Amino acid sequence: MNPLAIELNDTIKTASPGLFAALSELGRELFFPKGILTQTAEARQKADRFNATIGIARQGGEAMNLASVMKHVKDLSPDQVLDYAPSTGNALLREAWRVHMMKNNPSIHTALSSLPVVTAGITHGLTVSGEMFLDPGDIVLLPDKYWGNYRMVFGTRRSAQIKTYPFFDGTGSYDVGALHRALDEALGEKGKAMVLLNFPNNPTGYSITKSDAGRLVDLLLSTASEDNQVVVVMDDAYFGLFYDEEALPESLFGMLAGKNPHLHAIKLDGATKEEYAWGLRVGFITFGARPADDVDRSLFEALEKKAGGAVRGNVSNCSQLSQSIVLEALADASFYEERQAKFEVMKARAMKVREAVSKPEYAEVFEAYPFNAGYFMCIHMKGLDAESVRVRLLEEHGVGVIAEGEDLRIAFSCLEEDEVDELFDIIYRCAKSMRDGG
Repeated sequence: MNPLAIELNDTIKTASPGLFAALSELGRELFFPKGILTQTAEARQKADRFNATIGIARQGGEAMNLASVMKHVKDLSPDQVLDYAPSTGNALLREAWRVHMMKNNPSIHTALSSLPVVTAGITHGLTVSGEMFLDPGDIVLLPDKYWGNYRMVFGTRRSAQIKTYPFFDGTGSYDVGALHRALDEALGEKGKAMVLLNFPNNPTGYSITKSDAGRLVDLLLSTASEDNQVVVVMDDAYFGLFYDEEALPESLFGMLAGKNPHLHAIKLDGATKEEYAWGLRVGFITFGARPADDVDRSLFEALEKKAGGAVRGNVSNCSQLSQSIVLEALADASFYEERQAKFEVMKARAMKVREAVSKPEYAEVFEAYPFNAGYFMCIHMKGLDAESVRVRLLEEHGVGVIAEGEDLRIAFSCLEEDEVDELFDIIYRCAKSMRDGG
């Protein structure tokens, strides 16, 4: 094992034996290389005459550039656009995102969480989480309504066991009891489990309520113990898009981070969905833990370095241009006002969908699952194959939806409000025709 990895492991083991026990074999092997990266970082700070360390070309005191490239990003300097970002991310952006994250999540305590590390989107953050905490055969618990790419990230890439439990209980709320049973079984088998929580949920568009959130937090904190390491990954991709008063208005991360030395919280978020900047691929991974000394940041620095090593060994570093754009946007005086305006548009669409799917005649062929947040909602097809309905809608009506099992997922995020009624009317007429043999 590399001596730098051993050093990081010693730091983690001293500060949090439980967290060290939860690391995967690869997680223990990860380290942040000191060679070129460290020497370049030192030179950026101290080489005030000549800096011949970094593998880019410079001219006239800035990154060498082509006018045909730079003319498309006139408000940013060549260094903001073309230079390499550190593997852990632009330092100013990491600090700015932490401030932004805490503004939206008052329960997050800086003494119990790391500085965010930049990832190339949230999927990359999921990948880093799997690399750090999953060995082949480890168990990942997902609800039965989940984003299919989790199987690729955790099952295919890390050879973990994917086990599911019912997302909804009989009342249409998140089934905390079902997770409890699944978690007890997983811990009984392995003594360790990863729980993936995705609120607002893709595909259902449902987010946990305040009362259910309290029950869920109590369950997770009471289950984690010296013999049972619980890694809780919060995929907060659609954070902030909460349309009902009863929905929990912040991430569960702040309620879990550092509350139990054997529960290891990971928050994944970013500018992709919540800031309407999908293609920029700027995500973040933040670790929550309870170090032996709340003042000592060495535990979090070690986790940040391991995450940075995972980034370095995969994509090297994330887009400097994308990070610069997000950093400038966060500092813009109109940022929060603009974001609120887009939220109101999204909420109006969600409310229109809720109104549309409530038409009594639709109950003949489909029913809507509860939804109160995010980009999506799902309808359950009654007595019809969802994939067959999807294909008929596409080929005969020019309507695209996603079939998942017995359900159709509708992304109302990409529908104008005045398109909603017509869409669901088409789905109803198509499904009724199929049921009637047409």
